[in-house]
Parts: sequence; structure tokens; C-alpha cells
Amino acid sequence: MKSVDRRGLIRMAAWLGALPLFQAQANDKLNYSQFKKETPMAALYHCDYGGADRFAQTLTNMSNHLSVYDNDPFKLKLVMVAHGQGVKFFLKDLEGLPQAWTAEKFDQEAIFSRIKQLASLGVEYYICQITFSRNNIPESKLRSDDFIKWVPSGVGAVGELQAKGFAYIKAG
Repeated sequence: MKSVDRRGLIRMAAWLGALPLFQAQANDKLNYSQFKKETPMAALYHCDYGGADRFAQTLTNMSNHLSVYDNDPFKLKLVMVAHGQGVKFFLKDLEGLPQAWTAEKFDQEAIFSRIKQLASLGVEYYICQITFSRNNIPESKLRSDDFIKWVPSGVGAVGELQAKGFAYIKAG
């Protein structure tokens, strides 16, 4: 009898867990009724800050969190809810943003590469529409990757996800 390749199974599970992402359209607009806790463990990472070092540490924490569950999307679901300055890490460019948002220089593409790597393991990112409207940021500035989704309110999404059983984590 052949032995089962555990790493192959984990990769297959991650791929299967990511299937909904392949079917999704870029920047789907979610309503709160679409939030569901479908894994034994689920957590939301709350990002309302603009510090690149702190954001990078949050991504490291998320990666570590996933590794404890063998990067298995059937065991753990992670989402990040971003609003306020936290949305800047998901933009195509920072032109025209408030000066307080752009004062710190960081490698935008390197950070986004890490975001995409986590998305390949099933992480989704929920972006606040209120932040865009209140700060006069055109919605077209948001990157169009399928794992980035709009929510009406970041703070509202945090509350809804908690009410549906997602653990709350604010890292950094």
C-alpha cells in the first residue's frame, strides 16, 4: 500500500479552499449575511493603522497562525478587515492620499507580495467602503485581485464577524 504524501494533501486542501477565490470577481461587494464561519477555527485581523512595520508584523502573525494549522483551509479561516489608513496597503498607488498617509516610505510591492502569498493560502481581505468615500479616494485605486472584497463598513464587518464566531485579533 502506498503511503500518503501529507504535504501533497495539504497543498491540495489549500487549492480546494481557494477555489471560491477563482470563481469570485475582482473586488466583490459583500454584505454581512455572506459572512459564515465554516471552519473549526476562524479569526479576523483588524487593521485600521498605516504603519508599514506594524502591518508587516501583522502579516507575519497571520502566517504563523496559519502554520500552526498546517496551512489547512479546512481547519482555519483568516480574514483581515482594513479601514482607515489600513486600506493604503491595498491600493495601486498612494498619489492623492492625505499627507499623513503618505509620509512614511515603504516598499508597496513587497508588502503586497506578502498579502498575495497569504491569499494563496485562503486569506481574504475586506476593505471598508466608508473609508474610501469619506477620504475621497476613488474606488478605482483599489487593486483588483479577487481576494480583496468590499464591505460597507470596516468596523461593522469586525462586529459581524465576531458575532458569527470569528476570534478578534489586533496585532502589532
